[in-house]
Amino acid sequence: MEQPHKRKRKSHELSNSQPSDREPATSTSANAREGDFMEGAIVRITMHNFLTYDHSEVFPGPKLNMIVGANGTGKSSIVCAICLGLAGKTSVLGRGDKVGLYVKRGCQRGSVEIELYRTRGNLIVTREIQVENNQSTWMLNKKHASQKAVEEAVRELHIQVGNLCQFLPQEKVGEFAKMSNSELLEATEKSVGPPEMYEFHCELKTFRTKERDLENVCKEKGNFLEKARQRNERNKLDVERYYMKKRHLDRIQMLEKKKPWVEYETARKELEGVKKERDEMKRKLRFLKEAQEPLLRKIRSVESELQPIEQQMKEMTNRIKEATQKCKQKHDQLELKNKEVDDIKQDMSLKQTEEADRQKRIGHTQLMIRDLQKELQNMGTIEDVTPQIEAINAELRNIQEERARLESESLDLRRDKDEITGEFARLQNRLRSLDDMMKIKEEKLRSRFRDTYTALEWLRKNRDRYEGVVHEPMMLVINVRDARHAKYIETHISVNDLRAFVFQRQDDNDKFMNEMRDTQRLRVNSIIAPTESCSKRPPSRPIETLKPYGFISYLREMFDAPEEVMSYLCHQYRVNDVPIGTEKTKGMIESVIKDLQLRTIYTAEERYNVKKSAYSNNVVSSNSALRPPQFLTTTIDVEERRQLEEQLRAAERQKQSIDQRMAAIREQQANLDRRDNELRANKKKLSDLKSKKRQLEQKISTKQDSLRQMEQNEINLVAIEEEANAKIAAVNNKKVTIMGEYLSHLQSKARLNMEKVYLALQSAGLSAEKTKLETDVRESSAELKRAEVDYTKLDKIKTNLLMTCKTLMKRASEICNMTPGETAVPEELHAAFSLLPETLDEIDAMLNEERTRAECFTGLSDAVVDEYNRREQEIKNLEKELDDKTNELTTYRRNIAEAKERWLNPLKKLVELINVRFSDFFQSMQCAGEVDLHSENEEEYDKYGIRIQVQFRRNTRMHELTPHHQSGGERSVTTMLYLMSLQELNRCPFRVVDEINQGMDPVNERRVFDIVVRAACGVNTSQYFFITPKLLQNLQYAEQMTILCVHNGPQMLPPNKWNEKAFIQRARRRNRT
Repeated sequence: MEQPHKRKRKSHELSNSQPSDREPATSTSANAREGDFMEGAIVRITMHNFLTYDHSEVFPGPKLNMIVGANGTGKSSIVCAICLGLAGKTSVLGRGDKVGLYVKRGCQRGSVEIELYRTRGNLIVTREIQVENNQSTWMLNKKHASQKAVEEAVRELHIQVGNLCQFLPQEKVGEFAKMSNSELLEATEKSVGPPEMYEFHCELKTFRTKERDLENVCKEKGNFLEKARQRNERNKLDVERYYMKKRHLDRIQMLEKKKPWVEYETARKELEGVKKERDEMKRKLRFLKEAQEPLLRKIRSVESELQPIEQQMKEMTNRIKEATQKCKQKHDQLELKNKEVDDIKQDMSLKQTEEADRQKRIGHTQLMIRDLQKELQNMGTIEDVTPQIEAINAELRNIQEERARLESESLDLRRDKDEITGEFARLQNRLRSLDDMMKIKEEKLRSRFRDTYTALEWLRKNRDRYEGVVHEPMMLVINVRDARHAKYIETHISVNDLRAFVFQRQDDNDKFMNEMRDTQRLRVNSIIAPTESCSKRPPSRPIETLKPYGFISYLREMFDAPEEVMSYLCHQYRVNDVPIGTEKTKGMIESVIKDLQLRTIYTAEERYNVKKSAYSNNVVSSNSALRPPQFLTTTIDVEERRQLEEQLRAAERQKQSIDQRMAAIREQQANLDRRDNELRANKKKLSDLKSKKRQLEQKISTKQDSLRQMEQNEINLVAIEEEANAKIAAVNNKKVTIMGEYLSHLQSKARLNMEKVYLALQSAGLSAEKTKLETDVRESSAELKRAEVDYTKLDKIKTNLLMTCKTLMKRASEICNMTPGETAVPEELHAAFSLLPETLDEIDAMLNEERTRAECFTGLSDAVVDEYNRREQEIKNLEKELDDKTNELTTYRRNIAEAKERWLNPLKKLVELINVRFSDFFQSMQCAGEVDLHSENEEEYDKYGIRIQVQFRRNTRMHELTPHHQSGGERSVTTMLYLMSLQELNRCPFRVVDEINQGMDPVNERRVFDIVVRAACGVNTSQYFFITPKLLQNLQYAEQMTILCVHNGPQMLPPNKWNEKAFIQRARRRNRT
């Protein structure tokens, strides 16, 4: 299926001085007077198929250039064009790592052209980017050039797009605070220092490295020279005694000639003995191998017998398990039959007990009848008590009526209480559901802003530390009346404020922030409510006047919030004057913007910002889509919660009232019960007297009837016993059958166990025999192995001795200068050898003695003298080299001192100038800040750095700028003011700062903006690019500023069709009409 055609986005930037017939490739600029531009400033930027742009030209001014536009319109694309067009690396931007990613999507190539101001003629740098091979083509003044030539041309103009002090893109704003002190110093030197300052710094670091190397070399050569002198001093005496050595050399030479012959004879005799031992060991080895073979054959025979027995044992084990299972089944059947017999006996026992109990009751009843008859005979005449009984009955009827009345009233009260209790439970459940919604909002806070949630928990435990009102983060206390409206509130209020704590008092805010940031190291936000409440501030016009345009309400009416929170939102965000519209509003948006002149407008799905130019009175609007709500979608009806709490209190009061009335009724009922009991007791006495005889007669008759009934219910125990015995006999017969089967299975199991035992005994015997045979084999194998090792060792000794004999014979022949093949001692040496010792020990002893005498009494060899003379020459050479290195070290130290003076003094003055401006800027913001040159060791030049310390609150001390201690807004303010401190000192032609004001609160943003305007629009200041998506209202602007508004959309005119003069003429005619 064919993809839907995407609507192209075009963007165009205009400045007040842009000509209508501007050609894109001219080498001069009419943007402003060329005399206002510094050498290397940007005169023109042309982008073609670059990021969001089809084609666009930008003509910045020579001073402060404010690039303003909604998010996504292409502001940062201009920053990317500056960086890449001036041979910057993609890593500087922090976006894509491939240059081809910066070409507009769907295009195969794009280009950036930047025109730089030069007094001898502007320089035009062109970069064309190909997507396919991710390569670039460079041009200088329309002539092809290499990237290295472009980098050199840019460097000559002191442009450093890789220096954060000059070029600070949006993605690298946070990197400035992460720079180390040394990195900040080098960036500052490159940015504002003289060209030679950074070179001097690099020279100093190089000189210091070479100085350390020379110090080490001089130290090493000095130590080596001293050791050489000591060695030669020790050898001097040996040289003097050298010639005394000659008298002993002949004897030593003769001893050395005889010694090989004696060694040869000794080795030959040892070889003969080893040969005999080796032959004996070879016979023993053959005997052991022959003795071991029967044992191995027997082990294999035992294993062949053992294997079937083990298989039979496994089968026997399975059969025993089956027999055991059958025995268990029969045993369970016997248990069931035993239980059946017990049940029969128990039933019979119950019948016997029942019959015995019947006999006992018959006897007892007969006794009672005799007693009652005796009592009836003894009774006399009874007087008439009927009037007294009637009077008591009348009073009892009155009591009964009163009790019925009280009971009815109690039932009504109990019914009312049950209804109130049910309503109370319903109200409590509804209130708990509202509390659960609050927990959902807290969970969202915890998952997104962990530090803020930790601070919230701490605040709830320590709220008593603060004197004024402290509200929890706005996202918790703001309650949207309709969840569908949450998107308007979250779009209008920044996330930093939604997660901010709201304080009524300044001192409470300072105390809280000191605790969070300095003590607990948490990154939280806080705000202070206006001193004068703004929560009831009326809108600029009634909502009824806006309803014809589709507006339904102001933003303030769509949510509830505490007094201080609402006051801050009305003061800061003007929620009381921001109307909310519908699709109808969007349909007539042009009329709304033109007729109503509202600053901020919301339709069903978009936000419109409307601004009026202070120079041309033209109305400029921008729109953006609403952000999906994240935090305020869970709504809590505050009015409902208040009504629920009031209803709960009323229900509690009703319950207490009903309880009191019911207690009074219970007291009345208790009194009636007491009186009723008294009357009934009296009546009972009178009635007993009247009806005692009649009752006795009735009792006697009743007992006699009961006696006859019991006598008729006789149980036949004999029949029951016979029936039970028959059942037991039948069960026992079944038990006998089961027991027979059980015993059969037991016998089978026993027989199988016996067979298994026999097999186990056979297996054990064979296993024992196998173990013994294996032990014998291991022992014989160990002895065989030892014999093999001994034989191998003897054979190796024999081979070595044979080689030794040959070597000694050859050596003896060579020493005596014998002809090859001759094995006897020459005749001329026999006489000399006969005078020398015959054993090696004696020869070695005489040799040692002669050598000792030669060394001790007759001097050293020729090498000692040669070594002595050679070392003397080395000492002279070392002395000369040490003098040369010492002189070179002195020269380096002198150069270091001169370079340090040339570098450090100007650097200190430069840092002092930066510190003065930096401190003044912070003082103007009622804060404190300072910049100093810091080094732990003055001689370690790579450890020098610039340290920035700031203080944003009165009750805190100054802290060094780090990525963690200060908040994001504080780091942005510090970064901005440090860059502005470099502005007048800057030797770079321009500076770029992209959206650094996004983390600032409105007060600091206004102060920083005023500082930027004053510093960047001053005399002798370089070009400045300040990119921001929004600006505060009623800011102070300067005539030297250039405002570049970035728009996008399908109706934008191409640059070549824009006619500025015609636009101005139309605007003037509209103003006159």
